[in-house]
Amino acid sequence: MERLYYKSPYVKEFEAVVTDCREGKKGRYEVVLDQTAFFPEGGGQPGDTGVLGQAQVLDTHEKNGEVVHETDRPLAVGEKVKGVLDWEKRFDNMQGHSGEHILTGLIHKTFGFDNVGFHMGKEEITIDFNGTMTMEQLKELEIKANQVVYENVPFVITCPSQEELETMEYRSKKELTGEVRIVTIPEVDVCACCGTHVERSGEVGLIKVLGMIHYKGGVRISMLCGRPAFQYLDGLQKQMNAMSVLLSAKIGKIEETVEKLKAENAEKDAQVNRAYQEIFAARAAALPESSKPLVLFEEGLTPVQIRQFSTLLYESNKGNVAVVCSKKGDSFQYAAGSSSVDMRAFSKTLNGLLNGRGGGSSQMAQGTFQAAEEDIRKAVEENA
Repeated sequence: MERLYYKSPYVKEFEAVVTDCREGKKGRYEVVLDQTAFFPEGGGQPGDTGVLGQAQVLDTHEKNGEVVHETDRPLAVGEKVKGVLDWEKRFDNMQGHSGEHILTGLIHKTFGFDNVGFHMGKEEITIDFNGTMTMEQLKELEIKANQVVYENVPFVITCPSQEELETMEYRSKKELTGEVRIVTIPEVDVCACCGTHVERSGEVGLIKVLGMIHYKGGVRISMLCGRPAFQYLDGLQKQMNAMSVLLSAKIGKIEETVEKLKAENAEKDAQVNRAYQEIFAARAAALPESSKPLVLFEEGLTPVQIRQFSTLLYESNKGNVAVVCSKKGDSFQYAAGSSSVDMRAFSKTLNGLLNGRGGGSSQMAQGTFQAAEEDIRKAVEENA
């Protein structure tokens, strides 16, 4: 089989002869050709999709040294077919894989870290390294990576002899045998790689780091390149424009405006909470002390307010058990508190009777009931 994607990754259409077609899994067919421009999944890069004749190519992978095209229908052995790649997807992968080489090469050159994991997903590209760095250091390397893009340096693909490989320094995640394909970005990176790449760094367009987390003793970096990076940033800009309108603030002032709104809302929340505490205190003062269970149904309370009111009631001895409920949708949120009755066991009993969920400590339990008001009152009074 001739692998056209290694002769030129820019082959979008080609003709080939079907040499094998067998039934695969999940209603798919596995088609083998005498030559192909479809790249099979490997090295972290997804397999290509597109069409072969009248068949849709749903995925491409390598199996027993052959490039296997997974299609939605069979093709006749000996048939000559035209292959057309989903070029937008392929070029996105070429931009992403090439941009990863640039950033990874700079990280390796700067810190000596090895790339120990690489995956090109639908939402982002992730790279795992066996060392740690700060976000500030990564942002500096992101700037340098984009400078490499601006300089439009060539990607040089070679297949050195075994003797040449023994004297070369290059990155590789595993021991390699047979012909080794080396991707070189002058002054940036030398790496063994089976993927498809752009001819010059300028075609990567843009390298954007999305984030970094600590992972397995090192770090995992997420990034996007090229068109997907542009689409991501374009989406963020649309969101920022919408937020600018909603907040009546210039884009450059959004963070400042949100911080101001948060402070104002926190003060309003504090004022509302103080008002509720006064209401709860007045309601509690109007109730007699009692050794019997107390059940109250209130409107529009938050879970925190329900718990606060229940605590105030049982601490004021308004009942041996104080249960406060507030309706939300088709259920009641509740808090049950007591100084003398174990609320863990109590809430477990009530949950079983009232189609409830929740739990807590020996003094306070909280959750929801899917039951009518009269059933809740009856269950509390009979089991407290």
